[in-house]
Amino acid sequence: MISISTLWCRDESRHNLLRYGSGTEMKSGAERKPVVVLTLTRNCNLLCKHCYNNSSAAIPRGELTTAEAEKLLRDLAAFGVPVVLFSGGEPLMRPDIYELLSLAQALGLRTALSTNGTLLDPDAARKLKELGVVYAGISLDSTDPLANDHFRGKAGAYDAARVGFQNCREAGLPAGLRFTLTQFNQISLPGVFDFIVRQEIPRVCFYHLAYSGRGSLIKEADLSRIERRKALDFIIDKTEELYKQGIKKEVLTVNNSSDGVYLYLKKLKTNPLEAAKIKEYLAWNGGALYGSGVGICCIDETGEVHPDQFWSDCKLGNIRETSFADLWQGHPVPFLGELREREKHIQGRCLNCSYFELCGGNMRSRAAGCQGDPWEQDPSCLLYDEEITSAKGV
Repeated sequence: MISISTLWCRDESRHNLLRYGSGTEMKSGAERKPVVVLTLTRNCNLLCKHCYNNSSAAIPRGELTTAEAEKLLRDLAAFGVPVVLFSGGEPLMRPDIYELLSLAQALGLRTALSTNGTLLDPDAARKLKELGVVYAGISLDSTDPLANDHFRGKAGAYDAARVGFQNCREAGLPAGLRFTLTQFNQISLPGVFDFIVRQEIPRVCFYHLAYSGRGSLIKEADLSRIERRKALDFIIDKTEELYKQGIKKEVLTVNNSSDGVYLYLKKLKTNPLEAAKIKEYLAWNGGALYGSGVGICCIDETGEVHPDQFWSDCKLGNIRETSFADLWQGHPVPFLGELREREKHIQGRCLNCSYFELCGGNMRSRAAGCQGDPWEQDPSCLLYDEEITSAKGV
């Protein structure tokens, strides 16, 4: 994640600084245990065009039983993971969701929820708050209700998610909006900012398209480099505008660590001192260097472990056969070791990039999905050739 609020608007509140270091107690990206995305089910009441794991209303097959999921939570707590993100499909469609969250709370696990928001009625929002969920990420794909519902495959999805935000706010459960950038919905960017202000939503995450699941079928809808830079410029300008008005929102981009380098080079043109601070933050965080297979992983509904939630065809092992600790640290598969030394394997434009230490080669699963090789260049890099070959140390 790239925090526009911190890097561009200099919001140095502890909450915004967590991913860039806020004191000696903070561990760098290389030292952290992984955030675990726990895909509890692929059962979902929507059918989104860009779903990265092909979730649908199909009958679930091979899901972890309640007992297996509980054992996994105990293993994750013993291993010391910092956060477990309960995801899906739609996790609220899993019958034992509250039972599992209750156990996670008892184990001292910090939990968050990834949801489409349509099932977040007042009772659900209240239960989630009581069970210690610290954050609910709710997805919208357009601020035009008809366009959103078409993209997400169900009439009424927009209105239901909007009410879900309201129910979270009334229950005291922090919720943020998640928006995946495509050519279908880039026109909604101004509306997204209006929405989060009007609905008093504290956080918004702008995702770059992942080329996995049904997302791999709409690659042609991804933004071009020019469109991507234009979208990021708008996000930067609008975030700064709100901050100048005293409206502080946490604004992040996701799945494209080259966004951070773009911010750095943009700031370098006007304020070298602030640019140097951005560079320091990015270097501490490490971007994708400490992402997939290092600072994040996914365990799917059948127990398969993946480097991240967007890489379902890359399997590292199954927790039904081997403990998570052994898969992750004890005897990891060779590819996991390669991900942790990706600078030795990277190819394409990344090989000669002056800012590799800030970006880390971006999203390897997208490179694999587009190029057929996880070590080739990520096609979503924002930088032009002349930018990536600029002198080191600038």
